[in-house]
Amino acid sequence: MGVASASSGPVAPDETFSASRWTKGNLLFPTRIVVNPLRVSRVKKRWFGSNEESISISQIASVRISTGIFWSDVLIDSTGGTDPIASHGHRKGDALRIRDLVEGFQAGRR
Repeated sequence: MGVASASSGPVAPDETFSASRWTKGNLLFPTRIVVNPLRVSRVKKRWFGSNEESISISQIASVRISTGIFWSDVLIDSTGGTDPIASHGHRKGDALRIRDLVEGFQAGRR
C-alpha cells in the first residue's frame, strides 16, 4: 500500500541557512533563514520560545545582499509594504544561495 502525494511533482525540501555566531546578536541563538517553495522565514530563538517572521514567495519583491569582508547581510523585501526580513552574519555563498532559491521558486510559479 502506497500513499499518493497530492502534488504533481516532488516537493523541494526546506533549506536552512544559519548566521555566524561571531556576529552581533547571534552569539547564543544564531538567526536562521528557512527557504522553501511556499515561503521564506526568519527564525530567531530565545530563551523561551522563538520569534518567526515569514513572507510568501509570491509576495517577495526583492532580495538584497550586502557583502562585507567576512559576512553578508540579507534583506528580503515584500510587495505588501510590510517590514522586510533582515538578517546579518551569513556567509556570502549562503546569501547567494538564498537569492537563487527565491528567484527559482518565483520563476517556477509563473
